[in-house]
This record gives sequence, structure tokens and C-alpha cells, in this order.
Amino acid sequence: MTQKFHDELNELKIDITKMGQMAKEMLRKAVDSLKNDDIELACWVQSQKGTIAQMDRNIEAKSLRLIALYQPMAKDMRTIACCLKLNTYLTRIGRYGKDIAKVTEELHEVPRMKKLVSIPHMAEIVCNMIDNVLTAFTTENLTSIQDLEEKESTVDELRYSIFRECLTYMLEDNKNITQGAHYMMVSRYLERCGDHACKIAEKIHYMVTGEHIEMDITEKKIASRTCQGRRTKQGP
Repeated sequence: MTQKFHDELNELKIDITKMGQMAKEMLRKAVDSLKNDDIELACWVQSQKGTIAQMDRNIEAKSLRLIALYQPMAKDMRTIACCLKLNTYLTRIGRYGKDIAKVTEELHEVPRMKKLVSIPHMAEIVCNMIDNVLTAFTTENLTSIQDLEEKESTVDELRYSIFRECLTYMLEDNKNITQGAHYMMVSRYLERCGDHACKIAEKIHYMVTGEHIEMDITEKKIASRTCQGRRTKQGP
């Protein structure tokens, strides 16, 4: 019975990893579709909405079944709880990919005011963060998530850089308003995906060690903005 439980638990972890790869692929291809004005790729991303939703339902059902049948404890129970949490975060990342793909459709054949500013670079960092947390989840080695907060800070800085740059273009020419607003939203979606990666890392840390950590993402962002504002007012 114990061996059967652990075999099924390993299968559950494999399902989570596959879902993570799917969510990351949806996000990456959505940004590629926006960058290259590729409607076919955008349609593919949106077509995966049902696939990732089904993964969500299957993983939840398997997790609850394992709890009901085997009544796991300690590390095993933490692993199942982690899977349920990751399931939610990965579903949201996939949905953000779908939302970005919709932007590609709305801006199809619209002359770009600038080649996506820093959005592709931002997406590359976020996808790398997702890879890092999936590696930590699979191997249960926390090394790959040690610099995640630093990457999240970079993503946050890029979002506000994109916001300022888009605002400049929008003020220069009101024809840029719609496109600039879309770019701002895409950068916001990517920032949220980075936040989800950090929350996933917290859950994985608890799964492996039994200890809770908090990356204080929101508090650090507020503190950073406050300090920047004071420096701007006070001057060098």
C-alpha cells in the first residue's frame, strides 16, 4: 500500500511539472505572437485554455483522492498540499498567456510605435523564474530558487520602465494610446506571473523543509517605490 501511494504521488508531481511547462509555453508563445504579430500562434495559445483547465481539474481530483484513500502525514501531506497550491498558480499563469494572446489579435496589423519596448526581455526573465521553480519542485533542491527575489525585483523595475516609456509615447501622439495601454497591461500580466513564481517557491520551500518563508514581494515593492519617490523629490 505504501509503495502504491508513493507511485501515485510521484505521478501527481509529474502532472504538476507538465502543467507548469504548459503554462510557461503558453506565456512564452503569447509574447512571441505579440512580438511577431503572429495570429496563428496567438490562436494556438488561446486554444490551450481548455487543456490547462482540464489539467487543473485532474490534479485537484487526484490530490483529493490521495488524501481520502491514504491519509498521508508530514512530508507526504505537505507535498500534496503544495501540488494543490501550484495547480492554482500555474492555471493563472496560463490564463495570463491567453490574455496576452488576445492582445495580439487586437493589435493585428497595427503599426507598432516601438518593437514591444522591453516586454520580450521581461518575458524571458519570468519564464526563467518558472523554470527555476519547476526544477526545485522536481528535484527538491532549493538552490535554483535562491535568487528568485532578485529576478522578481528586475521584473518589477522593467514593468515601471515600460509604463514610463509607453506613457511618453502616448503623450507625444494620441494614436499611441490604445497600443500603449495594451503594452502596459501586458507588462502587468508578466509581473503577476513573476509574483506567482515567487509564491510557488514559498510553497516548495515549505514542502521540502516544513518551514514557512515569506518573500515579502508586495512590501519590498512598496518600500522601493517610496524610496525612489523620496530620492526624486530630494534630488541627488
